[in-house]
Amino acid sequence: MGQVSLRGIRKSYGSVDVIKGVDLDVHEGEFLVFVGPSGCGKSTTLRMIAGLEDITGGDLLIDGQRANDLRPADRGAAMVFQSYALYPHMTVAENMGFALKMAGIGRQEREAQVGRAAEILRITDLLKRYPKELSGGQRQRVAIGRAIVRKPKVFLFDEPLSNLDAALRVNMRIELGRLHKELRTTMIYVTHDQVEAMTMGDRIAVFHKGIVEQLGAPMALYNRPANEFVATFIGAPKINLVDRPAANAPAAHQALWAALQPPAPSHRAGLRPEHLHVVADGTGVPAEVMLAEHLGDSSILHLSVAGVGDLLNAKVGAGEAPIEAGQRVGLHVEPRWTLGFDAAGRLLP
Repeated sequence: MGQVSLRGIRKSYGSVDVIKGVDLDVHEGEFLVFVGPSGCGKSTTLRMIAGLEDITGGDLLIDGQRANDLRPADRGAAMVFQSYALYPHMTVAENMGFALKMAGIGRQEREAQVGRAAEILRITDLLKRYPKELSGGQRQRVAIGRAIVRKPKVFLFDEPLSNLDAALRVNMRIELGRLHKELRTTMIYVTHDQVEAMTMGDRIAVFHKGIVEQLGAPMALYNRPANEFVATFIGAPKINLVDRPAANAPAAHQALWAALQPPAPSHRAGLRPEHLHVVADGTGVPAEVMLAEHLGDSSILHLSVAGVGDLLNAKVGAGEAPIEAGQRVGLHVEPRWTLGFDAAGRLLP
C-alpha cells in the first residue's frame, strides 16, 4: 500500500500554467524527494496529491484508485507542513491525538496510538507539555507524530526542516531517515535544498518551471544529469561548465577544452569541482585563484581562466599544499568525468 501515480498532471490558475504535465510513479515504501528552485511547482504538486489544490488535468492514482475528486481525508495521505501548526492551548498528547478524536476514536485507543507514536519519535517525556515549552525540533517531531497516528498510506512533507537551524536540520534528516526505515511507509518530501535531496531520497524528482526535468537515484542524477539545468542544480559547489572555444579564443581556453576531451559534437563541457585538480608547479592550464574558501576539511577555489566567462570551482583536500587568492596555478582535469552537452543543453552519450 502507498503507491502514488501521476498521469499528465496539470495545474493552471486562469491562463497561467503552473504544472505542465507531470508523469511519475512513487513506489510503495519509497522515500521520493521533489527538489527544485522556488516557484518550480514542487509544493503545488504535493498539495494536489494531498487534495489541498484542485487538479486541472490528468489523473492522480493512489493504490490504483483515481483520487482526483476524493476528499483529503479519504486519500490516505498525511501532510507535515513547513509551519508546525500546533494548537497552543493543547498539550503535545492532545495535539497528536486531535485528528483521532475528530474521527471518533475512543480515549483509550487514542492514548495508545499517541503513546506508540511518541515512542517512535522519542518524545514520550514531552506529552504533557504545551507547544510554547518546546524547541523548534521538538515541535516538528510533534507535527510528524500527529501525522503518524493517522497511519497513512503516504506521508507528505512540505519543506518541514526549513525553520530549523543548520545543526538541527542535520539531526532531523537523520531522524527522518530512521523513521522511514522503521515505518516503511511511502514518503514524498519537498525541499529546495539539494543537500537534503541527495542525502535523504531513494530517488529525486528535479522540478523546473512546472515539469520534471529528471527522475532518478541521487548519484545517477549527479553523475549523469539529463541536461545543464539538472547538472547545475545538483551538486555543491556547482559543476563547471565551459563553452566550446572559438577559433580565435585565448590559448588557455583552448587548452582547457582540449584537456576536457568532451564528446563530439559538444557545445559545452561539464566537470565537477572534485575532478578539477590545482597545482602550483606551473604545469597544466594556466589559471589565477580569485577566491579561496577554506572550510577546514577542504577548500573551494574559484579560478579564472583566460577566455572562459565564468569562474571555475575546484575542491581540494585539507592535506594539499595551501593555495591563496591571487596565486597563479595550473589546472589538470580527469577527462573520464567530463560531461558533454549539445546546443539545447541536453546531455550527450
